[in-house]
Amino acid sequence: MEIGLYTFGERTLDPELGRPPTPQERLERLLQEAELADQAGLAVYAVGEHHREEYVVSAPAVVLAALAARTRRIRLASAVVVLGSEDPIRVFQQFATLDLLSGGRAELWVGRGSFTESFPLFGYRLGDYEALFEEKLALLLQLRRGSGWTGPEGGSPGPSPASGSTPGPCRTPCPSGWPRGYPGVGGAGGAAGPAPGPGHHRGDPRRFVPFAQLYRETARAHGHTRAWPWRPTASWRRTTGRPCAWPPPPSCR
Repeated sequence: MEIGLYTFGERTLDPELGRPPTPQERLERLLQEAELADQAGLAVYAVGEHHREEYVVSAPAVVLAALAARTRRIRLASAVVVLGSEDPIRVFQQFATLDLLSGGRAELWVGRGSFTESFPLFGYRLGDYEALFEEKLALLLQLRRGSGWTGPEGGSPGPSPASGSTPGPCRTPCPSGWPRGYPGVGGAGGAAGPAPGPGHHRGDPRRFVPFAQLYRETARAHGHTRAWPWRPTASWRRTTGRPCAWPPPPSCR
């Protein structure tokens, strides 16, 4: 088991300021949190992508690059990049560059996104939510393996990098493309290979058993035999240790 921290850079009420922090204040505190986590010996610090007024991390790779310059040992991850509304080639390049800058500490966690504002923001149809994620995950994993992109059978014409993307990361293959999210990701992850990591915000963790079964059954159906690690995450209230609902109630802020 590893212990780490992840944040969306939420701008909730700050008891010291008596108000929500400004975006600049929240980002500076996020940097300080990561420095402290590094000094305390935690395993990973992760930031998640959102495009809403109450969160400040809209560009995870940029934030993680700043963290790379302020930390030495802790792994730096995205929790998550909303892959369906991103360009997977650019995402791979950004995290490969982050891996080089951080000395091999970058981890790329991707997901479909539980909020949907990024899709109209970047010109995508919500009706293509499932297809976009599956197609872009396939491309991301091909780039991770260093192979070119041929496009899904019957799918839209996609980018076709003949020899992957440069520069490459420190480690090969790397960064890790772990799909995260809800049952649809379990199926997509099973078809593509890597195991999903469900984000556990509340309730009984046993509810993820069907999710794990869906992944394993789909993986076997697609000929994947490698035992990928199952990597769930959990949120906890700072004062009570009980699961924290999402969005956070006032007692969690």
